[in-house]
Amino acid sequence: MRRLPLAALPLILIACSAENATGQNAATASDRPFATATIADFDAPWAMTFLPDGRALVTEKAGEMLLFDPKNGTKIPIAGIPAVDSAGQGALMDVVTSPGFAQDKMVYFSFSESREGGKGVALAKGAFAQASDGTTSLTDVQVIFRATPYLDGNGHYSGRIAFSPDGQYLFFTNGDRQKFDPAQDPKSTLGKVLRLNLDGTPAAGNPLAAKGFHPAIWSYGHRNLLGIAFDEKGRLWEQEMGPKGGDEVNLIQPGLNYGWPEVSNGSHYDGRAIPDHQAGDGYEAPKVSWNPVISPGGLIHYSGDMFPAWKGSLFIGGLSSKALVRVKLDGETASKADQWDMGARIREVEQGPDGALWVLEDGRDGSQGRLLKLTPKR
Repeated sequence: MRRLPLAALPLILIACSAENATGQNAATASDRPFATATIADFDAPWAMTFLPDGRALVTEKAGEMLLFDPKNGTKIPIAGIPAVDSAGQGALMDVVTSPGFAQDKMVYFSFSESREGGKGVALAKGAFAQASDGTTSLTDVQVIFRATPYLDGNGHYSGRIAFSPDGQYLFFTNGDRQKFDPAQDPKSTLGKVLRLNLDGTPAAGNPLAAKGFHPAIWSYGHRNLLGIAFDEKGRLWEQEMGPKGGDEVNLIQPGLNYGWPEVSNGSHYDGRAIPDHQAGDGYEAPKVSWNPVISPGGLIHYSGDMFPAWKGSLFIGGLSSKALVRVKLDGETASKADQWDMGARIREVEQGPDGALWVLEDGRDGSQGRLLKLTPKR
């Protein structure tokens, strides 16, 4: 995990201000084009997704999944979650509902686990069920995919999930586990974007299978992929943490090599240089990169109406940067747009049913684990 020195941010509390109610820097808050309301507190939350009825599923690092109702603040633990190895960067990670959730009630989630041979990231699914007494569970939980191989260490699991716009495929990220070389290994799923069927099997027609690659691989040469999202035209965008510098937003194309660890716009933590991306080097360069880093967390493509000027943008949570970051898209190009200081590590960004932006603080290293709702200033 990136451990960068973070400057202390003074807290200035002014009464009757929605932003100041969050305990964030008042001068910075006054410059933001959105009002910020604190909705709830969680214990090191990692991800969230909204259900059709406006309630949300929230995952916490230690292995808890909660059913949260923003209307009244209730939190109900969800039974049925497998054992999670939460050491280091391990966690109960992403959570998304199936494309057919209204009918099948299926919830997909990822988590880090320890098994014979080491540790790795697993993808699972289970049916959401709530009894008449309010108790909630995922039933018939199955692990449908495991990264290959499992290794020692506690870093770079990744584990983000996105469904294709047609609802036929599941895209799943496997980080390089801080081992570098597996990202270029054709037999390993580490450092890759994967395309799976909804049952977790490799999808037919994946672009590299005929070349001897693991049949699930869609793209490779990635580091720590902590966000993937489709835009309105069906293009798949991904963000990942670089080394010392070189955080990236990539447009994911089938079969392409994104270069890690052979090239990067950053350098090794010990100062050793890594060749930069160069035209004609055989590797796909990022559409946007950052140096100094932002330490990107969650990623969404914004499609709501509450912030019409931002429709079609990517939003990224910044961890070490303690920021909410907006990236403007124009077809297959991307550019930096806004970076708002949030005064806390932001792990997750989500779009609410009404188009509001919701962000989860990381819950450590100066964050409180709060759930914040962002709406336009009046």
